[in-house]
Amino acid sequence: MSEAFWQHNTIHTNGIQLHYVTQGEGPLMLLLHGFPEFWYSWRHQIPEFARDHKVVAIDLRGYNDSDKPEAVSAYAMPELIKDVKGVIEGLGYDRCILVGHDWGGMIAWSFAYAYLELVDRLIVLNLPHPAKFAEGLRTPQQLLKSWYIAFFQLPLLPELLIQFDDFKLLEEAFRGMSINQSAFTNEDIEAYKNAFAKRGALTSSINYYRNLFAQLSLERSWGILTVPTLMIWGEDDIALGKELTYSTEQYVQDFRIRYIPNCSHWVQQEQPQMVSQLIREFLAEGENGGEGEKF
Repeated sequence: MSEAFWQHNTIHTNGIQLHYVTQGEGPLMLLLHGFPEFWYSWRHQIPEFARDHKVVAIDLRGYNDSDKPEAVSAYAMPELIKDVKGVIEGLGYDRCILVGHDWGGMIAWSFAYAYLELVDRLIVLNLPHPAKFAEGLRTPQQLLKSWYIAFFQLPLLPELLIQFDDFKLLEEAFRGMSINQSAFTNEDIEAYKNAFAKRGALTSSINYYRNLFAQLSLERSWGILTVPTLMIWGEDDIALGKELTYSTEQYVQDFRIRYIPNCSHWVQQEQPQMVSQLIREFLAEGENGGEGEKF
């Protein structure tokens, strides 16, 4: 299967239109991308899992070809959760395998807590459990790594710097953070630049961060998540420390974690075959009816 088999479509959810790419038929696998990406970050996984799933990779609100509400409040977590719920139901499903990376991972964690009955399996890539992230932001080590979060709270300046010199910072983010820089071709970089050059996309994507501290409120009490959960973590993530993954099992009853060495934050793009293999193994546990080994 190749890009020729991908279908582009839109779906109405929570008062907006979201663009998505889909391939395959079967159980729903819903893919949620992170920042500064769009559906394209799943280009390697879409054809792989379309062999036995209906794979749907959406552009989150504010990104690429999806609607871009202007209000900062439009990017608060409750709205993002409603978007996902509407996509699942609008596609005619009552459950999905939910996969999220980076900001998509944050949404996936939060969605699983809000609508456990709609998630068959949860897979999160390089985004810690929200409680662990909030805990990490109390430490000087993680605060230093997350300097960009504070920077994104400023008005206008982040947008101006990111788009300067033909979005040079986007190229530096992907290639500069990656261990295997060949994972991103010139064509890949141009795709990301073009997505962010669309009117309103840059501010909309940064508005996610402008709502982050409310989402990570240290006063929130996170319960025990019961959906079977796999975390995949590129160990050389310079933005999010590996220590943020430790003790996640205190928040997730049925939890596995797989670390990928010599791999950056862009894990599913830098090590696509390994990521797909780990997801396959995790899904096979459910098909076989066993819990499998926990890590």
